[in-house]
Parts: sequence; structure tokens; C-alpha cells
Amino acid sequence: MDAQYTPQEIERDAQQFWDTNQCFKAVEDASREKFYCLSMFPYPSGKLHMGHVRNYTIGDVVSRYQRMQGRNVMQPMGWDAFGMPAENAAIQNQVPPAKWTYDNIDYMRRQLKALGFAYDWGREFATCDSDYYRWEQWFFTKLVDKGLVYKKMSTVNWDPVDQTVLANEQVIEGRGWRSGALVERKEIPLWFLKITDYAEELLADLDKVEWPEQVKTMQRNWIGKSRGVEMTFDIKRADGTSDEPVSVYTTRPDTLMGVTYLAVAAGHPLAKQAAESNETLSAFCEECARGGTSEAELATMEKRGMPTGHLAVHPLSGREVPVYVANFVLMEYGTGAVMAVPGHDQRDWEFANRYGIPVEAVIADAHGQTPDLSAGAHVDYGTLINSGEFDGLDFEAGFEAIAARLSELGRGEVKTNYRLRDWGVARQRYWGAPIPVKYGPEGQTVPLTDDELPVALPMEVTVDATGSPLKRMPAFSDLGDGWVRETDTFDTFMESSWYYARFCCADNQEAMLDERANYWLPVDLYIGGIEHAILHLLYARFFHKLMRDFGLVDSDEPFQRLLTQGMVIAETYYRELPGGGKQWFNPADVDVKRDDKGRPVSAVLASDGEPVVMGGIEKMSKSKNNGVDPQSMIDRFGADTVRLFMMFAAPPEQSLEWSDSGVEGASRFLKRLWRLVSEHLAAGHPEPLNVAALDDAQRELRRKTHETIKKARDDIGRRTTFNTAIAAVMELANALGRFHNEGTDKSPQDLAVAREAVEACVLLLAPITPHASHALWRELGHHEPAIDARWPVLDESALARDSIELVVQVNGKLRARIDVAADTAKDAIEAEALAAENVQRHIEGKSIRKVIVVPGKLVNIVVG
Repeated sequence: MDAQYTPQEIERDAQQFWDTNQCFKAVEDASREKFYCLSMFPYPSGKLHMGHVRNYTIGDVVSRYQRMQGRNVMQPMGWDAFGMPAENAAIQNQVPPAKWTYDNIDYMRRQLKALGFAYDWGREFATCDSDYYRWEQWFFTKLVDKGLVYKKMSTVNWDPVDQTVLANEQVIEGRGWRSGALVERKEIPLWFLKITDYAEELLADLDKVEWPEQVKTMQRNWIGKSRGVEMTFDIKRADGTSDEPVSVYTTRPDTLMGVTYLAVAAGHPLAKQAAESNETLSAFCEECARGGTSEAELATMEKRGMPTGHLAVHPLSGREVPVYVANFVLMEYGTGAVMAVPGHDQRDWEFANRYGIPVEAVIADAHGQTPDLSAGAHVDYGTLINSGEFDGLDFEAGFEAIAARLSELGRGEVKTNYRLRDWGVARQRYWGAPIPVKYGPEGQTVPLTDDELPVALPMEVTVDATGSPLKRMPAFSDLGDGWVRETDTFDTFMESSWYYARFCCADNQEAMLDERANYWLPVDLYIGGIEHAILHLLYARFFHKLMRDFGLVDSDEPFQRLLTQGMVIAETYYRELPGGGKQWFNPADVDVKRDDKGRPVSAVLASDGEPVVMGGIEKMSKSKNNGVDPQSMIDRFGADTVRLFMMFAAPPEQSLEWSDSGVEGASRFLKRLWRLVSEHLAAGHPEPLNVAALDDAQRELRRKTHETIKKARDDIGRRTTFNTAIAAVMELANALGRFHNEGTDKSPQDLAVAREAVEACVLLLAPITPHASHALWRELGHHEPAIDARWPVLDESALARDSIELVVQVNGKLRARIDVAADTAKDAIEAEALAAENVQRHIEGKSIRKVIVVPGKLVNIVVG
């Protein structure tokens, strides 16, 4: 065996073996328990970043571990290839998006293969392949036939630069998240999927999956189930005539008697009607249309409004209150109108104080008194006051009584509402899957037939900043005889909502899915960032239920278990620029001075020796120039070192701080492991292990080996805390090194015990450092490749101890250590602990209040 660890050569040989033997090809086998491990597929941006590497290494470790448990494992990889980034890059580089995308895919695929990930590359696809999205188009036409799709005029956030609709979450401080342009509010026709039909099931089925509670809570809040009352207020115009009643929905009908005004959205029919004869109000409505659209913005923005001149008639008291157009009300939420109770809602209170509207208390404070509303609203639940016949009722009783009275009068009813809105799936961009619909000369809207699919996106297209070229391509849109094809494309969430299922049968050219999907689904472990906790995961769950209801799958949920990995973070360094900006420097170009505890105290740019500002630790990003190129690390240290560092530096759910010294430490450990195996092989050939003939040192090493096997199995298989599993293997390697160094000549039983420990180290690390383990397993004389080896078998009898070391504390402070027989009785342990010399010094002259024995761990003597 070559005593020198040469990662590049070792990794090349291992990868060639895996490719030649198709080691990662997944084949359905009903006789075996399956395990489907999936990491969220990447956008082909051109280069992997360390966040990718961490995400995919986690998935690969789990996949390889499950394979070693005997499960039939599938781990596929593909590309989330449509979307605006490719289109924008194509505009900037003057190349078709298709070429830019496929070139990037080729480069990133090479990077993934260099890291040794155990992917079944035979299942690979990109979402921009027509073989993929044709089935998405086919399914859409079936949804149209079932009435689960509709088209309507919708007020949207319009980015005038990117020429597309933006979700509320993509509008930041009134600007497009990517272009930075001021977002406009405009009405355009859009296609929607009826996700609201599945709101209750999407909520209830969260109890069926093993997801982080934080993610479940985010989804529950997004779906936003609430029980309330929908009621109507009659409207009186300024001229005394009546207008159409206005509906409002509230979860706090107990505050109804405290309504002092109504607020409607700028897009509400009442606001539009009032604005027709009021130029000032019309201008204000237009201003609101350019304002914030996210709930976070609405909560923090300055509350502004204008009176419409109309009055609303209270449905119970008959009191007339003013109607305002307010910038904090949107047509997309609820009915586009709210009953304002400034005494018990802070937003309403701020608005009322600004415009001199009465603020009245109708809910008592915790002492049953009228609350002080001078500094803000009283938002807590309580007893009703100033509410006539409803005085003295608590929230529940008040809710029911007021709801009953409104129902009796025909003015309202109890309703369960959801915050969730139907999914708008149309985008006005080029680089996406075309929507399979055509329009006739007499206004017909017709989904395309199976024979007309796929609607292939023209690929050799040069795009510019003037919007989608599809709208200017008669060859694409004009079907003749007055018929034209839809030029909008699907939201890219459509592609990512079912890709996991297509991986099960990616080679099927005759159907969207087949029976193989039911073998593999649901995904056993899904891995990705928590930033996808709401939209992507919610849409994928919805799409899965649609496919189930069409008989394409037989499970209720797509992802049984979810792991959300933390970010990769690193130090940032910059200098202030004269114009007020910052110039960021990569950590590799900065020399850092540290104190004796390793903490950074100052930094200079290596090229000029001048100081730079330490900006703190932040997520690796291009904007802060603090990223580390994975390829440079692979070239320098090898893939196994990068993988080992990524898994050792932090638990997967936590942020991982990049550390060059940590990478170097991982490299040193692999070199040391390689040397240990080399030295072991050079020491001679072991005989078969004779457990009954082992001496104390041999039993101790063997116990350490099996303790490590047990811990690593639990850490990787159940807890997914890879860092503690690696730490345990490192401890075993240290114990093995000490055992080797105890004397020079080793008996055959010494070598047998050491061989068991060596092989355990190699196999326990095989999911994490697969290339080195592949080579070392072969050097250890195994004809079966490491990729097909089973997890080391745990011998429970090896864990037994003749004696154990116990810590002895006095009032919680360590004072001694004692060795006792493993079966020593509790009173005997107490006696030996009390007799220890250093313990005697600390209890002398004091009364012993109690002695606490924690079996196998410690004795704590409490004195007074």
C-alpha cells in the first residue's frame, strides 16, 4: 500500500469504478425496502457555491448510509432551468437563454461528479426539456377540463423593467426584487389554479409529515385558516341615495359596536365610483396602486387615506360612519374592505388619530375597566362594554351572540376563511414553459389537445429588455383562421412542483407518470433551504394532491421527512468608497491578525498591506465577495476533505462558518487515517478474532469500536448529526493510534482487534469520505467494493464493562474520579466516593445532606 494519501488519484479511480459499474443506478425491487433521498435541485447559474455543496453532501451521506443498511436507494439530480435569471443573463451576454442554460448545466454537472455524489444520472433532466414540460402542459389541460383552472382579470404587481408579474414577496419597498424598478399596480388577464379548493386538506395533512415544526407553522400561517363573520354595511352616498352594500369579514365580531369608520382598498368598486367625480381622490387611488403590496410593508407603512364622501350604516345600531379609501387595505385580501375599530386594533387606531376619527372602547381591560386608549389600541380579548345588550359577555359568548343577531337580521353569517389565495401561474416572459391554450376569432378559449402537445418553446431566440419575444413571433403565436396561441409562460414554480415525481419514471415518453412513481413515492427525505418553506413546498404539496386525484399517484404527501440545512457563512471585509458605497474583498485576499484565543483583531489587504474593515460574518454571497470556490478547494485538498469539513463543522440545521483552518484540519485527519491503515497492514496479518481470549487492552479497544458503531448509526440514521458521528470516529482513530504505539510487536489477537477497529473507521466514514473509503477497503483485502459493503455489525456484548469510571462532585464541583466494578451496588459506590482523599478534604467538618448517584456517570455529594 502506498503510504502517501493522494486524493486526486484516489478520487479519480473511485469515480471511474462507480461509473463503469453503474453503482448508483436505481432499479425498482418490490422485495426490498426503498429509500428515496432528494435534495432540492439547483438553478443552473454556472457554478456551484458552498451552499450547494453542503446541501448535496448531506443528501449523499444519508443516501450512502441508507444503502449500507440494505435499503434500495434512489438519489436523482436535475436542473430547475427556466426563469428570469437565465433571461436576464442572456440579455446581458447577448446569447440565447437555452445556450447559456445548457452550457451552465454541463459545467455544474462536472462539478457535482467531481464531488463523488451517488446520483443516478440516468434519471437526469432539465425542466426546460420539452420531454419534461410537455407533461406539465398535458396535465394543465386536464385541470382545465376539471374546472380547477380559470382565467380572470387580476390586479398584479408589474415590474416595468423585467416586464413581468411579481409575487408580493418579490416586491421590496415598492421595487422589483431583481430589477429595482418601481413596481406598478395594473390589471391584466391571468391564469389561476384553484389551490384554495385544497386549503383544508393542505392544513390538515401537515400532521402526516415529519417536518420541522417551524416549517409547519409557516405553512399554517400562510394558509391562514380563521373563523369569523362576514357582514354587510349599507352605503349612503353624499347625495343621500343608496349604493351597493359593502361586505366585510372580521374575526373579532365582539368589537362590532366599536366601529367608527370603514376603510376600502383603492381598487374597491366603491373607491373607483367615488374617484370618478373627485380628482384628488383619483390621484390618491393611483398613488396607492404604486404602494406596498406585502403584508410586512402594510404593517409598517405610514397609514394614509381619503374620505369617499359616503357613509356606511352599522348593521346593528344603524349608526352612520364615514367610508375612507386607505392605503393599508388591498383588494387581494378578504373583501377589499374592513370595519375599523380603532379602540381595539393598532392599525385602525393610527389611522383614526391621524384623521380625527373617534376612538371608542368596547372591550374592558384585565381589571374589567374601560381601557386607556390615549397611547394605543387595547387589542386583548376581554369582556364587552359599551355594547348594549351584549355587555358583560366574554369573547366566545360575544362572538356567538353578535353572529346570531346578524344572521337573524339577514346581515351576516359565520364563515371559515383562508388567507391563502389561488395560485396565479402565468408569467409574461419568454424563458418558461408555454401555456397550452389557444384563442379563437370569436373569443373562444380552448385548451390544446394531446395531439397538439408539446408546445415547444423556440430555443434559438435572442431576447432583449422589451418583453417576451413570443408576443412578436407570428410563427409561434399565429395558428391560422384567426386562432392564436397563448404567449404567456408558466410560473417556474410549476416545474419545481412535480419534478420529484418525474424522477421516478423520467424515461417514460408515453405518460406523465407510471406505476414506478408509487414504488418510490413519497420522498423519504427532502433536503433544502428554509427559504423554500412556504411557496415551493406548498405548491408541491398541492400539485401532489392534484396528481393523486387524477390517479397518477396513490400517496397524499410528496415529502415524508424534511431537513432544512443552515447557511454557509464567512467573514466579510471592505473599504468605504468616496461615493458612500463599499468595495468588498474576498477573505482569501486578506491577512487577518488574531489574538491568543484566535479572535480576529485587525485585517489588511494582502496586495497593498493597507487596512480593511472587518464587516462581520454573513452568508456567502457574490454581493459581499465572501464566497469560496468549491472547485478550488477540490483541486487543492480533494473532494473527500471538502465533504468531511462540511459535515464536521456544524449540525446540518445550523449555519456553518467557513474556516480555512478547519478544512486543513479535515485534510490532516484523512492523511492520518490513511497512515493508520498503512501502518496496520505493515504490522502483519491478523488471525480470526477470539473474543474469549482478549486481554484488558484488547477488550477496551474493541469496546470503543462498537461504541462508535452504535453512536454513528444513531447520529447519522436517526439524528442526522453527522458532526458528532465524525467526532466519534476521530476518537476511535485516536484510540487505535494509541493501541498501535503501545509496544512494537503485536500479537495476532492485537492485530485482529485492530483490524476490526480499522475497518469500522473506514466503513463508518464511507458515506462521508467515499473515495478514500473505497481505496482503503480494497487495500484491506476486500473484493467486495466499499459501496456494496454493509454497515458494521454491532456486538452488544462488546459494550459491557468490567469497571467504570465515575466522576465525584461536591456541591456540583469535580473533586475526584473513582473506578468501580460495573455491578457495584449503590451504597458501596457512595461509600467509595466519600472515602476518596480529595473528597474527604472538601466535606470535612460539614454535614452531608444527601448523596446523588447517577448510574454509570457520577456521584454528587451535597454538603451544608
